[in-house]
Order: sequence, then structure tokens, then C-alpha cells
Amino acid sequence: MANHKSALKRIRSNEAKRLVNKYQHKTTRNAIKKLRELTDKKKAEAMLPSVSSMIDKLAKKNVIHANKAANLKSGLTKYVATL
Repeated sequence: MANHKSALKRIRSNEAKRLVNKYQHKTTRNAIKKLRELTDKKKAEAMLPSVSSMIDKLAKKNVIHANKAANLKSGLTKYVATL
């Protein structure tokens, strides 16, 4: 167990950040799944910017890698374009 006050605080803050990151990552994955299930082009085009924004925010906070974010956004954009 940690012996320093700062280490104990770091443990607490890391746990809080982990929970927030986990929640946002799961929410984004669910949004991606919902977008991929859509068959209506207008609804998909309306949903794409918000999902792209969620992906960008995860990449900005290093929850996912920047290249993975780019690949996800590219794939989703191609999917919406083919509807």
C-alpha cells in the first residue's frame, strides 16, 4: 500500500478517471453500434457528427489511439455514404 499522501491521492484520482473513461468509452461504442445498425440514410447522416465528436474526444484524452479514432471515423463515414 502507498505510504505518501500524494500517492494515496493519485490512487483515488486514477480510479475516478478510470470510471469516467470507462463510461465514455462504453457510451461511444454503443453509439457506434447504433449507427451501424441504421438503414435510413437521413438518420445516419444526422447521427454521424455526434458519433465522430465522441470518438474525437476519446482520442484527445488518450482513451483510444488517434489512429484507431481515424479508422473508426473513416469506416463510419464510408458506411453512411453507401446507404
